Amino acid sequence: MAWRSQLSKNLKELRFLFCQTSPASAQTREFVRKNYKDLKTLNPKLPILIRECSGTQPQLWARYDMGVERCVRLDGLPEAEINKKLGELVKAGEPMKA
Repeated sequence: MAWRSQLSKNLKELRFLFCQTSPASAQTREFVRKNYKDLKTLNPKLPILIRECSGTQPQLWARYDMGVERCVRLDGLPEAEINKKLGELVKAGEPMKA
């Protein structure tokens, strides 16, 4: 997972949105709990935002250069799949670097 250290090179901001109590958000909450510290340690200047709101479907948003944003839905995805989706968002930012 060498891409984890590339977050700050390819992204301008990372946002996790999820509900504090819904079963659909349980895996996303667990992913954030387990991985936030590692992601922040490897990318100390990258804003990693956690947004909790009742009734919100779990989502991961990545903001790139020039305000371009991409979203992936995380409804009920296991940790390995969330990791894969995050890796895909990071790799999608490579061609956007100028």
